[in-house]
Amino acid sequence: MIVAAIFLILLALYCVAGICFAIPFVVFGVGKIDPHAAHGSWGFRIMIIPGAMALWPLMLKRVIAGVATPPEERNAHRISTKRLPK
Repeated sequence: MIVAAIFLILLALYCVAGICFAIPFVVFGVGKIDPHAAHGSWGFRIMIIPGAMALWPLMLKRVIAGVATPPEERNAHRISTKRLPK
């Protein structure tokens, strides 16, 4: 029982930290890491709050690093086309 209680307390702290990060991030920070999202509507910003809450450590890392463009998808097709001679 104590392990479950500790787990739930840690989960609650993670969620509180997530909401404390997500609200300012959605209002001010989303445009800094994705130029397309800077022009997003308030409906879009409300929709990304749960994701920002869940992934707040990754989003915080991107904001601190000052990354201004989304990462490029890395899959087998893109990797194989970069090896072809131009």
